[in-house]
Amino acid sequence: MAEEKDMYYVKGIAVPETPPAGEEPKPWGKTRVIGEPRPRVDGYERVSGTAVYPSDEVLPGMIYGAIVRCPHPHAQVKKVDTSRAEKMPGVRAVISGNSSGADLQWPYSGKVKTKLFDPHCRFEGETVAAVAADTYYQAWDAARAVDVEYEILPFLVEENKALDSRATKIHSGGNKVKSETHERGDVEKGFSEADVVLEAEYTTACELHTPLELHGCVASWDGDRLNVWESTQGVYAVQSRLAQVLGLPLSKVRVIGHYLGGGFGSKLQAGKYTVIAAVLAKKAARPVKLFLTREETFLAVGNRPPTRMKMKAGAKKDGTLTALSFSGLGTGGAYPAGGTSLLDWLIRDLYLCPNVRTEVTDVYINAGPARPFRAPGHPQASWALEQMMDALAQEIDMDPVQLRLKNIPEVSQGREGNPPYTTTGLRECLVRGAEEFGWEEIRRKSTGKEGHLRRGVGMASCLWFAGAGSPPSTVIVKLFSDGSVNLNMGASDIGTGTKTIMAMVVGEELGIKPDLIQIENADTGTTQYATPSGGSKTVPTEAPAVRAAAIDVKRKLLEMAAEDLEADPGELEYRSAEIVVASDTSRSVRITDITRLKKRGEVVGIGYRGPNPEKKTVNPFAAQFCEVEVNTRTGEVRILRYLGANESGRVMNRMTFDNQVFGGITMGIGLGATEFRVLDARQTGKMVNRNWHDYKLPTALDVPPEMVSVAIDMSDPEANSSGAKGLGEPVTIPTAPAFANAVYDAVGIRVTETPINPPRLIRLLSEARKEG
Repeated sequence: MAEEKDMYYVKGIAVPETPPAGEEPKPWGKTRVIGEPRPRVDGYERVSGTAVYPSDEVLPGMIYGAIVRCPHPHAQVKKVDTSRAEKMPGVRAVISGNSSGADLQWPYSGKVKTKLFDPHCRFEGETVAAVAADTYYQAWDAARAVDVEYEILPFLVEENKALDSRATKIHSGGNKVKSETHERGDVEKGFSEADVVLEAEYTTACELHTPLELHGCVASWDGDRLNVWESTQGVYAVQSRLAQVLGLPLSKVRVIGHYLGGGFGSKLQAGKYTVIAAVLAKKAARPVKLFLTREETFLAVGNRPPTRMKMKAGAKKDGTLTALSFSGLGTGGAYPAGGTSLLDWLIRDLYLCPNVRTEVTDVYINAGPARPFRAPGHPQASWALEQMMDALAQEIDMDPVQLRLKNIPEVSQGREGNPPYTTTGLRECLVRGAEEFGWEEIRRKSTGKEGHLRRGVGMASCLWFAGAGSPPSTVIVKLFSDGSVNLNMGASDIGTGTKTIMAMVVGEELGIKPDLIQIENADTGTTQYATPSGGSKTVPTEAPAVRAAAIDVKRKLLEMAAEDLEADPGELEYRSAEIVVASDTSRSVRITDITRLKKRGEVVGIGYRGPNPEKKTVNPFAAQFCEVEVNTRTGEVRILRYLGANESGRVMNRMTFDNQVFGGITMGIGLGATEFRVLDARQTGKMVNRNWHDYKLPTALDVPPEMVSVAIDMSDPEANSSGAKGLGEPVTIPTAPAFANAVYDAVGIRVTETPINPPRLIRLLSEARKEG
């Protein structure tokens, strides 16, 4: 019977010390659960198909929605005629900008105002009308039957022409969203002191998120209460936007998102489709399922902005950087959407340099608005900075790794007051990564440079602007009288293993088997407030709150057990399945036998995420190494291997840590080698590769057969009580420039425009032969 009672516990193990109330817990020492390579607690549900994603939801009486979108990059809607659609079989609701309940404002950042169905369509794919019908096919048939009369307007789809005085004006105030500058030291003096000064221009193409699960939701009204099942990275963010647009109290909007089939930043917020589904459901008096098509997601739900960058760098012969100058032009599309968000941060902060000047300019074009995309701004800047660092290293005859090691800062130079880093593992990433990759040995070899198949190696490093966590967060841990545990949190698990790691935190503190912890998450009606999961902030935000809640449970159990053991709570120790008197371990009580727990039925612990450390900077760091083989006859590049070395504080789960690294490298290969949006700038302004056939995502054939993750396990107790920092962003930032540097090492051609695909590379090789 005792065995049955203690089935949830790992027996005979020590758990972390329980701090007195009001005191911060001590950093974990040696851990028994945290850091281990554990599979997902919901792994079976995910791979067996029993996990219910929002796109799987089916409600009684549910009908289907479809959106009529503008087919032109720039047009004015003159007339919308829905009469034909309304008469079609199965149609339950049709709405447009003139419909009752659909004349709603849609908020973008800045002063730009637009509507849910704005008559001025500034990008291909803007919403014009919507329908709901009994079946998916009936809905789309009706959508195609909506007659729309457009006045087609001149378009602008090239960001480098946006500031030309003759360019089409996207908004009445012009095409410039904003310009931002940063300067420290004396840049011109720094260049005059340099032994070597280099200048170059770099371009990165627009990338699309295109996650596996499409964007969308199911909306259902229960009287005046709205329930939404959304594929989202943050249920509370969606709840807030819905309440704002629809004019509802937050208490009357419930958003649920237990599973998510990928987001990468594009699902941090509600989309127009969310509100449209709610309006259709209200009008039809039926639940409405509205998920976008793949083609729609290419147009209307975000992208990584394209950028054009100019960089100038100066260095002494010993590798000391003397000056950096950077200018960047980017576009968030037709609305203020972060076209140059954090674009200059790596230049300002990654390497020690006293003289830095940056200027970034965000402009409008007739294209879909951007959304945050895994490490906004950083991969683009890394493409420029890391290639420039390699060019400097070659010019002064210095190893690229050594040049970076020469310029590692201990403080954040880009922030006011130069606050120190809580920990900085950049040096360890470079040194350990180079050692395990065999960097020095392979560079000493001269093989692989002859014939038409040529090998080369490259590397790059980075930091991520954030990674500290983003309070607030509230978590509840509930321990029942039979010893089982429930974990209640609002955070979304976006496929990174958040639920698994949080169960491990509870397991570490309470001695519970993580696989047996029941988890409730991502439901504004039943779980606690949490900010969206993104920006590498989920683990460092939620883990301290989860730990605090578990510690609160332990404190309360000690108080309850003190009554049974007739001892002071301060004399007791929590030892997994039982509580003992520290000075006399023969006096003990099993958790499940505590009298007051059996009477109450449960004990509830509440944990909160405290503020980030003051006057300190919490950033994760990384370095990546790449080896390629280039076919100089065809321009094909075969990636042979990648190694990623990451310092993200304490490693919480080695299995999910490594998988994040491999996934980040794969995404970075997309930027460097395969992905780019094509807008027809000459004739139509339309996107011409809006499908998975023509938009080239990296596949299993594009990633290297050998990928290695080197974990720099450096707990950061100043960052938070878990010692962890963010990981999801830095794993993809340096991938593309490491690839570009490897291609240069192989063939001696510096490719400054993404992607490095066969057509581009064979053209550059051909030009080099003619010049040679």
